[in-house]
Amino acid sequence: MEGIQVFVKHQGKRHEVELDPTSTGETFKFQLYSLTGVEPERQKILVKGGQLKDETELSTLGAKPGQTFMMMGTPSSGSATLERPKEKMKFMEDMTEAEAARSEGATPAGLVNLGNTCYMNSTLQTLRCVPELQEELQKYSASSSSNGPDLSQFRIGGNSLDLTSALRDLYQQMSETQDGFPPMMFLNALRTAFPQFAQKSRTGNGYAQQDAEEAWSQIVSQLRQKLKVKDAAAKEAGPSSQQTADVSFIDKYLSGRLESVLECDEVAAREGREEPIHSEDVFLKLDCHISKDTNHLRDGILAGLEEKIVKKSAVLDRDATYTKKSRIARLPKYLTVHFVRFFWKREAQKKAKIMRKVTFSHELDVVEFCTETLKEQLIPVRDKVREIRKDEEDVSRARKRQKVAHKQEEDRQRELKAEGPADEKKLVQDKQAENKDGDAEMADAVYKTDAEYDAERAASILAAKKELFSLINPDLAKDEGANKSGLYELRGLVTHQGASADSGHYTSYVKKQGPIDATTGKRKEEDGKWWWFNDDKVSEVGADKIETLSGGGESHSALILLYRAIDLPSAEEVKQ
Repeated sequence: MEGIQVFVKHQGKRHEVELDPTSTGETFKFQLYSLTGVEPERQKILVKGGQLKDETELSTLGAKPGQTFMMMGTPSSGSATLERPKEKMKFMEDMTEAEAARSEGATPAGLVNLGNTCYMNSTLQTLRCVPELQEELQKYSASSSSNGPDLSQFRIGGNSLDLTSALRDLYQQMSETQDGFPPMMFLNALRTAFPQFAQKSRTGNGYAQQDAEEAWSQIVSQLRQKLKVKDAAAKEAGPSSQQTADVSFIDKYLSGRLESVLECDEVAAREGREEPIHSEDVFLKLDCHISKDTNHLRDGILAGLEEKIVKKSAVLDRDATYTKKSRIARLPKYLTVHFVRFFWKREAQKKAKIMRKVTFSHELDVVEFCTETLKEQLIPVRDKVREIRKDEEDVSRARKRQKVAHKQEEDRQRELKAEGPADEKKLVQDKQAENKDGDAEMADAVYKTDAEYDAERAASILAAKKELFSLINPDLAKDEGANKSGLYELRGLVTHQGASADSGHYTSYVKKQGPIDATTGKRKEEDGKWWWFNDDKVSEVGADKIETLSGGGESHSALILLYRAIDLPSAEEVKQ
């Protein structure tokens, strides 16, 4: 179908435009955008029956050659002005290796297996998904905790045996390449700090395989001692001091606190008025104990929070069985969960593996594991998050239904108009009959453009963020490294393939982050994909792959899960 020459009047000017009857209103608006500089979402084009909508087919307008349409709207500030790009565009072939590694869509570096070091490689890749850790490592200097100056940050040697310095340098080097990197310096520092990882193989050929969970625990414990950060919530000693105190990075972001009660199981002890023993302990990970009744992560965590202890009772004057029940009093921003899959098998003289399938979710709700005090602080926020999510789903479904109904109505109108005046008269009569049915039906007939819908959605999201922010407990709000909702999302995991801890193979999975928006500096929406780190081989996998890592055999099964607290609105966001 040939185009039709029409005119559009806008702010006293008359623009000649070729209208393509086979296209839609959205295409026509983009034509006018090139002539007037007014963005399509800010245009109001008056046609017979109201405003031109994006989804309207132009053939339904019945436009005649030379017909004039009226357009209203002004361009947003600065939108019509073409400017020279502030930064010169750089092509991939002109980038250095480091620039290419940091570019959007780049594949992250893998780690070369230096001889049964997959346990270490998988641990390091999973820890690397904590952005706060990488940021604080860049500020770290070992000079304050060692005899000599730390020169490694200048790449001229230095304290190569300091594990934290070695980790800082390794992550920096990994950020500058997309190839597999040999972590030789870090491995030397690890074996120096913890000689157990220098154990030779029983066959005498090279080094022995090690347990990734042990490597994780030792690396985290070293970071807990060495890596300090400023914490506004922890003031220096002194009633008038306003200085922020130095705290361990691990204590701030990766450690929680348990409150426990130890009580004798025997009635005689309670009748003898033996008082329960209350205590507090710091935890760096939650253990998921696996038994014949364990089917889901929740079952194992609950089992790990209750244990039996045999000790002497002062009242009974003999050994008795006690039950220790623990509940979480502080939740860290990053929660580590360990599947206790390995146990010492005496007859085989090795750590055997529990093969049982134990499922886990991408989102973890830990409120039920908390103390009553913490529950009261978390539940209002958690429930509000779920309410907002449900509202967003309802609005999205309603929007889809509206679009389908609108399309069906337009098709019906087009068919009746094409069949002749009699049917067009019937259409008008049907419309009048619908309008008599009440205001609700009238409201349903008002269809919103995508721009109007997006504007309403943005306003609704901002209002929801403000309400959600107001529900955050003030004490929790001061603790930057704490979870404030009780909800976590899975970000990384270490897996093991094989029948024992001293053999088999370890790999890791890390969820991809959204690319950084060059304009706002914030991360864009994630695509739901994951990176699979198999030593120096790095590949992209879908979320469905994670569902297959629950165990049930010698294939890859999750050993360590790293969860991160879900994002909540900040004070800056709600001030917009």
